[in-house]
Amino acid sequence: MKYLHLIWAALFRRKTRTILTLVSIIAAFLLFGMLDAVRTSFDQAGKSANGAERLQTGSKLSFIQTLPSSLELPIGKVPGVKEVAYANWFGGAYQDPHNQIFSFAVSPNYIDLFPEIEVGADQRKAFDSTRTGVLVGEQLAQKYHWKVGDKLPLQSTIFPTHDGTKNWSFDIVGIMHPKDKNSGGMFNQLILLHWKYFDESTPYNRGSVGWYVSRVTDVNQADRVAKAIDAISANSDHETRTQTEQAAAANWIKQLADIGLIVGSIMGAVFFTLMLLSGNTMMQAVRERTSELAVLKTIGFSSRSVLCMVLAESVLLLLIGGVLGLGIATVLIPVVSAHSGGLSLPSPGMSNWVLGIGLMVLIGLVVGVLPALRAMRLNIVDALAGR
Repeated sequence: MKYLHLIWAALFRRKTRTILTLVSIIAAFLLFGMLDAVRTSFDQAGKSANGAERLQTGSKLSFIQTLPSSLELPIGKVPGVKEVAYANWFGGAYQDPHNQIFSFAVSPNYIDLFPEIEVGADQRKAFDSTRTGVLVGEQLAQKYHWKVGDKLPLQSTIFPTHDGTKNWSFDIVGIMHPKDKNSGGMFNQLILLHWKYFDESTPYNRGSVGWYVSRVTDVNQADRVAKAIDAISANSDHETRTQTEQAAAANWIKQLADIGLIVGSIMGAVFFTLMLLSGNTMMQAVRERTSELAVLKTIGFSSRSVLCMVLAESVLLLLIGGVLGLGIATVLIPVVSAHSGGLSLPSPGMSNWVLGIGLMVLIGLVVGVLPALRAMRLNIVDALAGR
């Protein structure tokens, strides 16, 4: 610590270069904090359902595997289940096959399980009584200038009609307005159509459903309810997995991609680039101070002391930038989580900070070892002579 003033002065000898390097380090550890929160969120998803108001039941095998509609009645009889609804993926595209819109074929009571969504009483009545009626999200209606009473042509990317085409026609009978932009944000980009009309109009569904949604009476018993629902189909050819909506979304994404591998690959590339950048900064800093380091040796500083000072300078550079970056991530994550439409990101805890600081120290030592060894082996006469 007695040499801290020398290390600090050396670190900010070239303020512009040091500040630009710090900005890069801050960005790297900000990204580390955010991505690690995403990874942790996926790892924690599904560990416990307690606290969830709704549970989603899908196939244990794959999210594309359907379930028999006959499960609705036994699921509804499970103690702790207040109401059951079901839905199917429709896969609609508007105007262009590549312009896909989230669209579900749902049971008549599906919207009742989502109190965060508001539909006018007249529009809800029209939806219940119109076989080809659909409810569209508020943002979708604004984006495409849809209004109640319009005909809506959709092309299903999966299901054909009985005449062999994938062209479907619906009537817009209502607009869905999320009461809570965070929890109900998904419905802004969603189209809901009648499951019965869907099931009768395509030869490929045959009475099956994609998933069930159950509303529980006691959120503290959700874990027990989930296990009881899965016990209904245990050892059958349609075993189920019941979990929270967040866990279901996480597992759906996991079947499409390895989140841990993606996060690890991104961070590996970021930290490799950071090592090159900060290593170049330290090499230039030591090269510019060759004569100053020689003077330190001349007045009595040992080679080991010079080595430790350069290493300390490198580690300090990484610690300042890294702590700032991880601190910003700690502040931003709750804000991002609150406006993510239901995705819950955990703030960096003690283990994340320990890992982050460990990476800062490790990278600081790695990028500082070569310039530190050069400074330690510096020949005083050659350095003062400018050779």
